[in-house]
Amino acid sequence: MAKAEKATAVADIAEKFKEATATVVTEYRGLTVSNLAELRRSLGDGTTYTVAKNTLVKRAAAEAGIEGLDDLFAGPTAIAFISGEPVDAAKAIKKFAKDNKALVVKGGYMDGKALSVDEVNRIADLESREVLLSKLAGALKAKQSQAAALFVAPASQIARLAAALQEKKAGSENTDAA
Repeated sequence: MAKAEKATAVADIAEKFKEATATVVTEYRGLTVSNLAELRRSLGDGTTYTVAKNTLVKRAAAEAGIEGLDDLFAGPTAIAFISGEPVDAAKAIKKFAKDNKALVVKGGYMDGKALSVDEVNRIADLESREVLLSKLAGALKAKQSQAAALFVAPASQIARLAAALQEKKAGSENTDAA
């Protein structure tokens, strides 16, 4: 690879590091091209899965201000650059790694800090943003329903009390008249 090509590759990878909300570093030794294509499809549109030379990735990470990943760049390395929701991509990688033992998660990077394999797996075990938002909406709706019932309860109690008093009064007038 010529020096100009390397510089361009480093700049491209550095830009991906800067744009990504999270990254997952993997070892892909033993995976076929069709396996990699399947993994890329499972990651969706918001994630780019890139195979790159370790020396170029180290330079790009340093250029992007990413620290703490140098130990992960050994052996055949591929990086999932995630833009958007990291949970969905981490779930897809974990599921693919479970089905294809050749894919090994080495670690990752998110929110300015390097992630261990356990931390990446914990992110994959989280529920997606949409599920959490729907649970929150359901909880808020339930609380609003409870509040509405509490506000209506005194008025209905007064109405029942008034009806009972009216029945009692009518009943006592009927007994007085007889």
